[in-house]
Amino acid sequence: MPKDQELRNPDYFMNRELSWLEFNDRVLEEAASPLTPLLERVKFLCIVSSNLDEFFEIRVSGLKQLIDNHISDPGPDGLSSLEVFERIHARATRMTGEQYRLWREELMPALQENHIRFLGMKELSRDDLDWSAQFFHEEVFPVLTPLAIDPSHPFPHVLNKSLNLIVVLQGKPGMDDRYAIVQVPRVLNRLITLPNRPDQHHAFIFLSRLIMEHVGSLFPGVTVRGAYAFRVTRNSDLYIDDEEAQNLLRTIEEELRNRNKGNAVRLEVEAACPQEVRAYLLQKFELTRKDIYVSDGPLNLVRLMPITSLETHPSLKFPSWTPQTIRELQDDADIFAAMRQQDLMLHHPYESFSSIVEFVEKAAVDPKVLAIKMTLYRTSGDSPIVKALIKAANIGKQVTVLVELRARFDEANNISWARQLEDAGVHVVYGLVGLKTHCKTLMVVRRDHDQIRHYCHLGTGNYHPQTARFYTDLGILTTRKELTQEVAALFNAMTGMSHQPEFKKLLVAPFQMRQRFIELIQREARHAQGGRNGYIYAKMNSLVDTEIIIELFKASRAGVKIELVIRGICCLRPGIEGISENITIRSIVDQFLEHSRIFYFENNGEAEIFMGSADWMTRNLSRRVEVVFPVEDPKLKQRLIDEVIQIFQQDTLKARMIHSDGLHNTLFDNTHQPVRAQSRFMQLAIKVHSAEKKIASQPVVKLIPAKAPAHEF
Repeated sequence: MPKDQELRNPDYFMNRELSWLEFNDRVLEEAASPLTPLLERVKFLCIVSSNLDEFFEIRVSGLKQLIDNHISDPGPDGLSSLEVFERIHARATRMTGEQYRLWREELMPALQENHIRFLGMKELSRDDLDWSAQFFHEEVFPVLTPLAIDPSHPFPHVLNKSLNLIVVLQGKPGMDDRYAIVQVPRVLNRLITLPNRPDQHHAFIFLSRLIMEHVGSLFPGVTVRGAYAFRVTRNSDLYIDDEEAQNLLRTIEEELRNRNKGNAVRLEVEAACPQEVRAYLLQKFELTRKDIYVSDGPLNLVRLMPITSLETHPSLKFPSWTPQTIRELQDDADIFAAMRQQDLMLHHPYESFSSIVEFVEKAAVDPKVLAIKMTLYRTSGDSPIVKALIKAANIGKQVTVLVELRARFDEANNISWARQLEDAGVHVVYGLVGLKTHCKTLMVVRRDHDQIRHYCHLGTGNYHPQTARFYTDLGILTTRKELTQEVAALFNAMTGMSHQPEFKKLLVAPFQMRQRFIELIQREARHAQGGRNGYIYAKMNSLVDTEIIIELFKASRAGVKIELVIRGICCLRPGIEGISENITIRSIVDQFLEHSRIFYFENNGEAEIFMGSADWMTRNLSRRVEVVFPVEDPKLKQRLIDEVIQIFQQDTLKARMIHSDGLHNTLFDNTHQPVRAQSRFMQLAIKVHSAEKKIASQPVVKLIPAKAPAHEF
């Protein structure tokens, strides 16, 4: 029997794709929750649809390829590709139905009560009808292109995720009806604002409904029997062989042009679409009945997102939040001097990401700075960081940037600013062959009065000033020599042809990260077996890797108390007697997207805490360059325990407990005052960074496992 075969029982694992759908259901719960402000509920509803789009574009398309190629090897959970696909169809159908029920029966009526109305053409007044007709003929009609389908006009190529109308045209006497396609232009706003409303009153019509109302004008002399909205999702994964691609940048550019041409994987139609029209579309897209999803409402709910930014209804949104600047960097402090004095920790978005931007900007113009090196996985199109790097290169500093061109759905943006950096003289490196560069590392080399010193930032999130306002991430600024030397060695390994460097402090994938995590888990098991304290706390986005899961099973059997906070996919089944009964799993979905990764190992009172860019997924541990770093400053370790981990443990409002069947339930009950971690973090940031005196440093104490959810009275 192979080693650990008993622990590879499929009953102990959850399916990755079905677990992801459960995560998206938790997002949908936020849209349904009356505790969530109304416009934020609409935002969560949009996020559910956006998530589903990417899920079908990448994950479902991959499953369908396996099925088409008759590859049915089951995963760790024992389900074949076909079984997973069928369960996805059933689960996604229910989810879509609940989305539209929520929109029709709860959100749209509630919006109307707050003077935000979505009107059908039959609900318009005469003045609105006259205005909309004029708007159509002046603004919309010139952009439309009717595409007839007949022997001389084949079925047109329909772009990925574009909204289209299939128009049924009455045939000549004795002949069948004909079809035509009209694409709803992407260059026009999907929501049209009707004019002449009082202040704080808004009325919208959908562009697709306006086109349907006037679609006959596109086919003069022909009777239109009906027009129905549909949308197709295509395989959008990029297929690139690094070793065969002589120019990776050019190869990815070519693949991006093919993204809209991938095989269809999902067809969405509106409920009014007749069965014969649905069958016709399925046949044209070479899809089956299990690839169709019927929407009783506006197709592509993502197009509702603009209303969530309405400034006239602040009471319907989360209170605005201004990230705080940490005390050590206030009043235009010298960031280099502050870093030499002590390690600094930033918890975004509660503490401002602008401190990192200013770090790069100051390094760019500081005459003592000799070089800047950093990794960029995602950043904003007008990134101040990119501008600062260009300025540094123009001044004559040595600037090296590792750009990941394959950051999913950001490839075009990354190519654009990679070219800008190269044009400015920045050394742009596109990572290691066969690996995505996902680590979040920044190094500034500076000639101080006493020596050349490395100033480093290591983090859990991207160098993206925009997403840093609504993603939760952690990072440290350090000059700690034993860490910064290893960061320098890592950059040399990524840009040069050196052998794998030896890392004693950093955990670096794909080199030794998996093995180091396994050793840390096994150490806790040995402590527990010896009657000592064995405890693990880990927070991340996803837990998928089979080898890590098996080690967690073994640690649980040895008596290690394991608390996991997993936002999204989790393939480990907790609470199985004799296997994972000592493992609890929570998921937190709230205003900000939980993105930080924290790993705590009790080590019998000599706690070790790590943070970094990697989840416990096979792709992160084997196919990406990732960095997880130790937090060694005693004050920062204590802060992580008191101000981060324990607050997460106390959340009873937005935390869900994941059970062995993969389902979840909320921890909130009406008998106690609820605790919301993200609200606590905002309150704490204001309290700490507006204090007149710094909190005195205290010795690190061990983290006590939470036996039950704590409550705030």
